[in-house]
Amino acid sequence: MAIRTVLRMGDARLLQRAVPVSDFASLPDLLVDMRDTMKAQGGVGLAAPQIGVNLRVVIFEVEANPRYPDAEYVPETVLVNPYITPLDDKHDEGWEGCLSLPGLRGLVSRWTHIRYQGCDEYGALIDRTVSGFHARVVQHECDHLEGVLYPMQMQDMSRFGFSDLLFPNNDTQDE
Repeated sequence: MAIRTVLRMGDARLLQRAVPVSDFASLPDLLVDMRDTMKAQGGVGLAAPQIGVNLRVVIFEVEANPRYPDAEYVPETVLVNPYITPLDDKHDEGWEGCLSLPGLRGLVSRWTHIRYQGCDEYGALIDRTVSGFHARVVQHECDHLEGVLYPMQMQDMSRFGFSDLLFPNNDTQDE
């Protein structure tokens, strides 16, 4: 289909709460565009609002990715109308980037162990319990559905900046 333009921080559409999907038949073309866009940008996840579509749809997949060399494998997942439940009070800090904030990174605290539920692209139920980087990716992408960008989750803005300045000797941290 098409590689879409990723909206950047400052675009008011990224701050809107996305609406639930009720017509799964409308998803195939959107999902092709989301996959193409995510792969073209080298991302590990993408939310529909990031390409200007105000629906509660996210995709994610982690294979070998130079931006996240130590991340565990996460299967390609389409998650529609998701719901996240933290399974304990434990949090972990980790560096995050976002296709909507190119070149920037920030240290974000996330729940380490979550359960996520929703539907796949065909309406079949998904119910997974995950931890680590998988949990971080799901939380990051689902935040987009609430109109939340990762800097809004940060507690210490001194840990936010351009990748090339934060990690001058490490190009794997680049967005």
